[in-house]
Amino acid sequence: MTFEPGCRNNWHIHHAEKAGGQMLICVGGRGWYQEEGKAAVELTPGSVVNIPANVKHWHGAAADSWFSHLAIEVAGENASTEWCEPVSDADYNGLG
Repeated sequence: MTFEPGCRNNWHIHHAEKAGGQMLICVGGRGWYQEEGKAAVELTPGSVVNIPANVKHWHGAAADSWFSHLAIEVAGENASTEWCEPVSDADYNGLG
């Protein structure tokens, strides 16, 4: 998946009763990953993020860079994705 500068997805949760989640592998540019209640983490080529099931998060490009990542869904029991609210401009614009 490729994001243009400033593009990010909404907060979302990959639900699963057993196993599940998502893995991100950054392959180009610079981006961000953030779990609810935690500081955002900068992603650059080679960065890998293992996102457990049932963790609310978002990911996307830095404001000044294209960003490409592989997003791998981890197989899980009774898995689904819940899309939530947008990441606010105020929170996003406050990132380094």
